[in-house]
Amino acid sequence: MAPTVHPGTPLASLAALLADETRAAFCLALLDGRAWTAGELARYAGVAPSTASEHLGKLVAGGLFAEERQGRHRYVRFADPGAAHLVEDLAAHSAPAPERPRTLRVAGATSAMARGRTCYDHLAGRLGLAVTEAMTVRGLLRQDTGFALTDRGLKWFGEYGIALERSGRRPLVRPCLDWTERRPHLAGVAGAAFCRHALDSGWCVRIGSERAVKVTPEGERALYEGLGIEPRILR
Repeated sequence: MAPTVHPGTPLASLAALLADETRAAFCLALLDGRAWTAGELARYAGVAPSTASEHLGKLVAGGLFAEERQGRHRYVRFADPGAAHLVEDLAAHSAPAPERPRTLRVAGATSAMARGRTCYDHLAGRLGLAVTEAMTVRGLLRQDTGFALTDRGLKWFGEYGIALERSGRRPLVRPCLDWTERRPHLAGVAGAAFCRHALDSGWCVRIGSERAVKVTPEGERALYEGLGIEPRILR
């Protein structure tokens, strides 16, 4: 007779997987949506390559990360959007009160991240929140009974040529609690599609080595014309 698995075992195993500072740091790094090499993650977390490899093995075996090899390099990324969303939500709930920056460089980077950044594959910070609120005010998005695109919202995405891939299990829209603004911004298929369009169309550009993004003059015009977002809010 097969041994009975305790109902709490899967959740406890997942919690144990994340209950390590190095593995948690790896998860936060991958929120930029890129694939990272083991060496890059080792340097990011300040651990030896052998230590990084051991932790990555656990994250892959636990189903949070997926790996691919190209030549000598081993790349890892989140196994699926659901894994990234889990880390996003946990990070938002666990973020400590912001500390006062010790240098001008740190202050500048912190300000840029708060102003606008990517959160895995969608927009966050004041930029992400401005887009979410503007869509709600214009009747494109509903928040009263959870996040949902309206018929007008679906038409708006179509008019801008932003394709919404709806064949998978990922929700069309979902709220993601913003760790700097402490309010939900748009995620899900629609959030990812909007972010991709904003970057591909030159509305936003990535700045620095972190996840920070900056709205371009072209983006300011597009967001004002399409969503009524005042440019001063985005600066």
